[in-house]
Amino acid sequence: MTVSAAATPTQPKATAAGKLYLVPAPLDFGCDDPADLQDSMPRGTLKVASQLQYWICENAKSARAYLKRVNDIIPLSAAIQTLQIQELPREVHKKGDHGGNFDARHLLTPALQGKDMGLVSEAGMPAIADPGSSVVRAAHDLGIEVIPLTGPVSLLLALAASGLNGQNFAFAGYLPQHPVERSQRVKELESLALKTGQTQLFIETPYRNAAMLQTLLQTLQHNTRLAVCSGLTLSRGVCCSDSVKNWRKKASALDNSTPAVFALGR
Repeated sequence: MTVSAAATPTQPKATAAGKLYLVPAPLDFGCDDPADLQDSMPRGTLKVASQLQYWICENAKSARAYLKRVNDIIPLSAAIQTLQIQELPREVHKKGDHGGNFDARHLLTPALQGKDMGLVSEAGMPAIADPGSSVVRAAHDLGIEVIPLTGPVSLLLALAASGLNGQNFAFAGYLPQHPVERSQRVKELESLALKTGQTQLFIETPYRNAAMLQTLLQTLQHNTRLAVCSGLTLSRGVCCSDSVKNWRKKASALDNSTPAVFALGR
């Protein structure tokens, strides 16, 4: 008599994790004259964005507005109303999320269930001068593949257009709002730039652009080189780079409604 071996139960296959795509957004957020999306965003990036149904963002309203613009070029795979869009907590916007103070793993549940996800900020590349690094870090910790897509990054565009050192540079974020503290911080950044040759990049809320430029011209040494790039990728965008001495000779007006990047060095 032949005795057959007991059947071995088949183990269910584990669901393969989805991917996390870092989806750049155009740099015209909040501007009165939005650019043609196809002029600043590669079609490949728009194609991926059009297929994603699960999102993590700064602001759901602006994310939907961006996806509506994508839909005008490449139809979305699902109606905007049905997309699953999660917002990063407000405290992440205020304090940043690069120091490990926010655990973003719960936001990536759809990816663990096999769904591809997108991370998007209001302008530019998420996690660069914007929140999102906690989500990227959590994805790596969970074994989720992270794929950055191509698109505009204001800091790098400004650096390339500045004529300053592009081999050694640092981003200082936002400077203090209080005039005395802001001037002191400018002096610290200038000292570092002149001593090391490292270009110092920083940004400001657009409505404080003029005040920032005034502080820079009042505080910096006359031989320090200052670059200001405003409205990058827009039709009225400008990039100016000159010594502070020459800046002071100009009638320098800076648009208080358009995002700008400031850079100083030698």
